[in-house]
Amino acid sequence: MINQGFEELLSSSNVLNRKLEEVLGMTREYETIASLWQSFHELMRGQNQLPDDPRTVPGTGAHIVSTNAKRQ
Repeated sequence: MINQGFEELLSSSNVLNRKLEEVLGMTREYETIASLWQSFHELMRGQNQLPDDPRTVPGTGAHIVSTNAKRQ
């Protein structure tokens, strides 16, 4: 009777261990995705800041658009 109880306990512990390993594996996957989204968010937030250079044109990604002015 006690032996059977220990076997059931061991079996349940093994099932619990496998489930915990699955959850940890999923957590690692979500950390990777979260890191990618964080990088994207930081990139987009950085692009929303207006540059101090008056030569930039809105909507061009803060690139300096050349004009017909003589280049030095």
